[in-house]
Amino acid sequence: MLDWLALATYTLVMSITPGPNNVMLLASGARFGFTRTLPHMLGISAGFALQTALVCAGFGIVQPWIASGQAALTWIGIAYMGWLAWRLLRAGPVGTADDTAQPLAAWQSALFQWLNPKAWVMALTVASVFLPAGADLRFALAGIALVLVLVNLPCVALWAAFGTALRRWLADSRWRLVFNGLMAGLLVWTAVGMGRAAVTG
Repeated sequence: MLDWLALATYTLVMSITPGPNNVMLLASGARFGFTRTLPHMLGISAGFALQTALVCAGFGIVQPWIASGQAALTWIGIAYMGWLAWRLLRAGPVGTADDTAQPLAAWQSALFQWLNPKAWVMALTVASVFLPAGADLRFALAGIALVLVLVNLPCVALWAAFGTALRRWLADSRWRLVFNGLMAGLLVWTAVGMGRAAVTG
């Protein structure tokens, strides 16, 4: 039987703590506001739930594939975060919209979960620890996906809301430059950490 409380607790801890998704949502909330960041949030939760369900469904097949393809996924994720950091540094004033600065679409943030090492850790942990042995797989996967969305979405929404709360403060170009530089730096720092793990691991 699925341990709902344990799964929800694990998802809460992993979803609320800093990571690539939450840094990007903080920056998007500050840059575009909460409403325009909604597709980004929904894409994260839906993409993560789908990723985890698929990993759970094919755990025996996915586990060795991840081991062999982990390095490639990591470097692609690093490159993507570097590109996002560059976009942050070039962002203009809050409230403006141009071709070089648009919030991520739901499909983009959903696809990013497949390049996000933190999402892979969570998906593999759920598959190996929380997937009940001998249970009806369809019921178990539906339950897991439901828990992930219900817990993950409010967590990521908090990060976007916090970014949105900073919008008035970021109207000052000096503070905006500091904030964008800090967010870009956090993404680069995360990417560097990923790179070190890939090289040493």
